[in-house]
Amino acid sequence: MTSLRRRINWVTLIATVVGTVAAVLAAPINTALTANALTPQQEAGQRIIYSYTGLTPPASLIQRIQAGQAAGVIFFGDNISSDTQISSVVGQLRQAAAQSPVAAPLLLMTDQEGGQVRRLPGAPTLSEKQIGQSANAVTVAGQAGHDAGENLRSVGMNVNLAPVLDVYYQAGNFIDEFQRSYSNNASVVSSLGQAFIGNQQTVGAAATAKHFPGLGAATTSQNTDAQPVTLNVSLSGLRSKDEVPYPAAIAAGVKLIMVSWATYPALDASRPAGLSSAVVQGELRNRLGFQGVTVTDAIEAGGLQAFGSDANRSVLAAQAGMDLILCADGTVAQGDNVNAALVGAMQSGQLSQSSFTAAVNRVTALRNTLP
Repeated sequence: MTSLRRRINWVTLIATVVGTVAAVLAAPINTALTANALTPQQEAGQRIIYSYTGLTPPASLIQRIQAGQAAGVIFFGDNISSDTQISSVVGQLRQAAAQSPVAAPLLLMTDQEGGQVRRLPGAPTLSEKQIGQSANAVTVAGQAGHDAGENLRSVGMNVNLAPVLDVYYQAGNFIDEFQRSYSNNASVVSSLGQAFIGNQQTVGAAATAKHFPGLGAATTSQNTDAQPVTLNVSLSGLRSKDEVPYPAAIAAGVKLIMVSWATYPALDASRPAGLSSAVVQGELRNRLGFQGVTVTDAIEAGGLQAFGSDANRSVLAAQAGMDLILCADGTVAQGDNVNAALVGAMQSGQLSQSSFTAAVNRVTALRNTLP
């Protein structure tokens, strides 16, 4: 009886093991990788936004996406000839991402602020200033956000680098010159930005509030794309005007915040905001409580000329707490150089593994909320 029971037990055990193995083999393979399972190059890639020139993405960019070494792609005007054309490109990039070991949607982004700053044809046609001057401004801002989101989603994109939340100081200055600010009144900017963000994100396109802590004080000649800019606004001035729209944006659930390349001596006299932990960690995360994804402005900007190569700048930005590095010079090599620099800094201990993983996890969490 005992020997028979043993035989039955062995048969049962063998059948269980065989059944389990068969079930595992038959189950679909889950290609989602945790940050710990990524190669160093893949982990660094989760923090890099690539760009390219012309209407056709190069094979090297497709390869980086297939290899799981890119978080996303930014599109500029020269990448877009029509909705049909860019929809086809986005489809190609998504197909490449489907072959990647990182099973999260790419961040496919552009600047669709409205007015003069639009990469896609169509909505929103009104500039932020025009919205701010309209009779039912909150309603109009909300409609603009909705329409911007629908426009992006219609071509397969999922991140808008908008709205601008800068509160302009002087009419015709850097941010007002092209009507990119809702108002010189911080409470107006707050309410309109909040309406834009909420309605845009409802249709599946992540919003990006920019340019923290604010470029509203910049004069027409103070363009961080071209040169270093220092904005001598007092701490009380920054907090009572420039930063006022951000708590409302955060309350609205804004998914990304872009940090400016200007230097604010009241916060950090030695580093531009996007390279400053005092700004990114101290002001944005700790004081204002933002828990979403931080993204740099273009890493090649002239405003960072004192901080070496794009590779070096990216390490400084990551040290400061920036999650995504925006590589916008139109070459895949730029993103590759940034990747190598981030890997080197991580392996040397210049960047802590725990902070690096936390940044990757924030980016991955964002990507998994998007279509």
